[in-house]
Amino acid sequence: MPERAGDTLAFALVLARRSNAERAAASPVNRPPISGVVLAGGLGRRMGGADKGLQLLAGKPLAQWVVERLRPQVDEVLINANRQIAVYASLGYPVISDRVPGFAGPLAGLHAALASATHPLVACVPCDSPRLPADLVERLYHALASQRCDLTLARTCAQRQPVFCLCRRALLPHLTQFLHDGGRQPGLWYSTLNACEVAFDDEVAAFCNINTPDDLARLAGEAPWPEGTSASAADQLQPLAARCTHSR
Repeated sequence: MPERAGDTLAFALVLARRSNAERAAASPVNRPPISGVVLAGGLGRRMGGADKGLQLLAGKPLAQWVVERLRPQVDEVLINANRQIAVYASLGYPVISDRVPGFAGPLAGLHAALASATHPLVACVPCDSPRLPADLVERLYHALASQRCDLTLARTCAQRQPVFCLCRRALLPHLTQFLHDGGRQPGLWYSTLNACEVAFDDEVAAFCNINTPDDLARLAGEAPWPEGTSASAADQLQPLAARCTHSR
């Protein structure tokens, strides 16, 4: 059984804007196709109840920034949302809602993705981290394959980033039972699996997330965010990493 804390795994991924068909054709031959889900199904309590994924940063919804970061890394994009479905659908990707009632948290969104994904692996990211790593999926996949894990999740220094994960779609029955039994915390579910952590100590700033209106205003003011900024250009911006924490 692999160690729970994985070694730092450094892989580079070239970002490119491609159609679904082009991405599928260009997928590395040594890995299966991967579905990606952007979790935007929360209540946004710390955002005053606003739909967090639709809050604007430089004229674009947060969820759109995240989709543009994730899209080159996966072969299918899904958006998990429980409100304003039509608005999320306007981003151009399938929208899936929780199958577990009551806004049951990020695991409910991952559960919906496992039930809807086309591909055998599913990468999961939150809607509030517009600078997520451009090599996130590749590094998580390398650990999943090399250590034969059920699930891999990101870690920055000593902090787990549990909503940034890659897991096998075959875990759906296990997660369904966990949620049916009242489980809600990602960490508790991960503890029942062969889960491996992947260190992203070299990309701590990429996990900066937005929980409150103040967070949004601060991030918007840190550097230029011209409308239409590409993912590669956003990499050059300098966030204040010391203030970054993560929660859905």
